[in-house]
Amino acid sequence: MLHKGFFKALNNFNEIIKKKIRNIYLNSSFYEKKLSKTFNNDFIYKPSPHLLSSIIKYQNKKHKIEDFEFDTVWTNQIESRDFKKLNNFFWLFSLDLKSSKVSVQKVISNWITNNDHFKKQSWEFDTTAKRIISWLSNHQLTYDDNDKEFRLIFDHMIQKQTNHLLNEIKNSKDLENKIIGCSAIILVGLCYKIEKNYLDIGLNFLKKITNSSIDNQGFTKSRNIKQLIFFLKYFILIREWFKEAHVEVPDHVEENIYYFGQGYAFIRQNIEDDLLFNGNNKSNTQDFDNYLKRLGYKFKNENKDYGGYIILKNKKVCLAMDVGSSPNFKYTKDYQSGALSFEIISNGKKLITNCGYYKKNNQNLNEISKSSAAHSTLIIDDNSSCKFTKMKDSLILKTGLKITQKNSVCEKNYWKINAAHDGYFKRFKSIHERNIEFYPEQMKFVGNDKIIKKNNNHNYKFDIRFHLEPNIKLMKTQDNKSILIELEDEGWKFTCDNHEINIDNGLYFGIKNSYIENQNIFVSGILNDFEENIKWEIKKI
Repeated sequence: MLHKGFFKALNNFNEIIKKKIRNIYLNSSFYEKKLSKTFNNDFIYKPSPHLLSSIIKYQNKKHKIEDFEFDTVWTNQIESRDFKKLNNFFWLFSLDLKSSKVSVQKVISNWITNNDHFKKQSWEFDTTAKRIISWLSNHQLTYDDNDKEFRLIFDHMIQKQTNHLLNEIKNSKDLENKIIGCSAIILVGLCYKIEKNYLDIGLNFLKKITNSSIDNQGFTKSRNIKQLIFFLKYFILIREWFKEAHVEVPDHVEENIYYFGQGYAFIRQNIEDDLLFNGNNKSNTQDFDNYLKRLGYKFKNENKDYGGYIILKNKKVCLAMDVGSSPNFKYTKDYQSGALSFEIISNGKKLITNCGYYKKNNQNLNEISKSSAAHSTLIIDDNSSCKFTKMKDSLILKTGLKITQKNSVCEKNYWKINAAHDGYFKRFKSIHERNIEFYPEQMKFVGNDKIIKKNNNHNYKFDIRFHLEPNIKLMKTQDNKSILIELEDEGWKFTCDNHEINIDNGLYFGIKNSYIENQNIFVSGILNDFEENIKWEIKKI
């Protein structure tokens, strides 16, 4: 019997051979000939650059092209991140319109001279898509008032790069990059009336991508909040391009904006804070909210249970819990094993939080932030509720979990969220059930974490962590029975009868691609019986 490692090695070998063959093809004269089949159509629709203000961080101070040295930059060796920024041309949005158009034209001409044929780095899928969008949106600098010869070269190069996107979109593994690619293809279809009909092709790709990655409620299957907002931004951008070009907006674009808007209203606008579930970080959406308001978009969602999250709130307090099953492994590169974790916001301040997510290329920190220990939930024997495996540069889901029950109550003087999952069943034959009640008049949260064991052969240890933001101060009382929480001008008390409570240090990843030390309250013990009930309370003092 052949060892499974042999088949894995064989599969890796096949992947390497495929990549080498593909690289030969992409750099061949045959592929160059395929890309060069373009049409002499006029650049008709000129998109307004301000429509990208939800995606581009505009600077108050604009620079002139003359302030930069571009003569030799295309041939210099620079860091990968800077290389992408330079080659996607999004820096054009930071230029003063009084910049010399001749100078801008020269920069683009130099780029074309050095990159006319496919090059792996400068023709990366997302880089190419962004470059097309930038060149077309900044037409006042890149195209208008330039001579006919340059315009012909420009039009040819736009279409040539679009042909590359059409060829590569099925091979792109990143969902966000696919959306950017579709956006670029659609924009070219609106700007040029071409027999090849980029518009229909781009829209068909967009429809297929969203149909496969959106659930029945219109929430992303990844359950990733940042991805949902990303989708909303690009769909609105596409819709605004259609409107400005005086072309009828496709129904599926309108429908998806409605559903993404529902998700955005539920998860962000209704609470005006960031919930640190499943790949999310702290962010400032004020500019995007102003963008929506300026363009006349209004979204509303009165649901309490949506997208695998339950959110209960009044004017002073918000209680949110992750009550969703694990996504399909295809959508888990940013998924975190925080089932039944919860967050509490009091008067606009985060009382209980999760630790956030570390996305930057650091497997150790990425793995830590994906663990159940980085969430305000229960851990058995130092194990997460889900298992991950490395695939290329990402940790994706290997073994997930299912939510076995969930319900909620939200009345004026009483809230409750109850849910359970089977993430610990396969290894520990245990079900985790969490029940959190809130009494608004007493400003008191009462929790019960129940662990139901199907057999009692082993006594495992458990921990329940309650994470706090780095600025929050904790102090254990002298009787060791309570922990005091100082939340700016508010005081809260945590208690847990019959179980040991302590204060521990941890890492907070709430700020994107960074980390800082924080503290957490943790309850620990041993699972002795078939059913263990860990009761705790958080009360305002």
